Amino acid sequence: MPRILLSTTSFQDTPGRHHQVLAESGFEVLRARGPLNEAQLLEILADGIGFDGLLNGDDYITARVIDAALPQLKVIAKYGIGLDSIDVAHATARHLPVLFTPGVNETTVAEHTIGLMIAVAKGFWFHLRAVKAGRWDRQTGCELCGKRLGVIGLGRISREVVKRMSGFGMTCIGWGNYWDEDFARQYHLQRVASWEELLAAADVVSLHTNATPATRGMINARTLALMKSGAILINTARGSLVVEEDVAAACRSGKLRGYGADVMATEPMQHPHIFELLDNVILTPHIGSRTNESVQRQGLRAVNNLVNFLTGKSDYIQANRW
Repeated sequence: MPRILLSTTSFQDTPGRHHQVLAESGFEVLRARGPLNEAQLLEILADGIGFDGLLNGDDYITARVIDAALPQLKVIAKYGIGLDSIDVAHATARHLPVLFTPGVNETTVAEHTIGLMIAVAKGFWFHLRAVKAGRWDRQTGCELCGKRLGVIGLGRISREVVKRMSGFGMTCIGWGNYWDEDFARQYHLQRVASWEELLAAADVVSLHTNATPATRGMINARTLALMKSGAILINTARGSLVVEEDVAAACRSGKLRGYGADVMATEPMQHPHIFELLDNVILTPHIGSRTNESVQRQGLRAVNNLVNFLTGKSDYIQANRW
């Protein structure tokens, strides 16, 4: 029977039918608590434990890990849609399929994005800390209604954010490689020519683009200078899109009202960290897609991808081709 390494924690921790499907497969399952780094994965493989499939979250599946896992490894089944922690190019070169789960978490991540917007606009972290410490300290926040929201990246998640925030009374502008004219017309989404133009025009900027060589570090001292004073920056995409030191400096100076993020350049967050003492930086531990509903959808799609591939069925979603 195939042996599987299951490392994604929310899959393991959330009840649902995805557990039943994996159990019914009859596969041997070894469990680990990810995200695992390259060294941890290589250590597991060095112990002589091979796997036919990986059911992984944000583990770092590098070229070295792939080569160490071959030839037994037949498939990588990503629990999620972001593939930047997997060396997809190397997997493709080695004819190793990478499966993923698009279309299962856009509602959940959009709601989390909006929660971060509100939390930054109203200074939730400062006020939570004050009240729980027995103080009645107060700061004046800002409304989102009447402000301009700019979304960088125009995929499923950002479109769900635009739907909801247009209902908040925000004017929405967008930039991305994909443009849906019918959607834009329905929700009054205005297209801008560049993401630099968007940064200059928006009161709230929300990042929803992939991490690529072109986008890594796109939010830095130079591009932050383009933004309005007192703007809000939200990141539920990838931590590597921003230069964290430059964002921290903008939050300290007041150039940014604040930064709300569900992702970091290094996860889990390393201590000490430049964000730790900033009340206008609100961080969550990469849980934007972690709701009971989303985990069950995502988990079921991921495990069905894996089981169907390894049992010769055609119902799976593959991200790479050769």
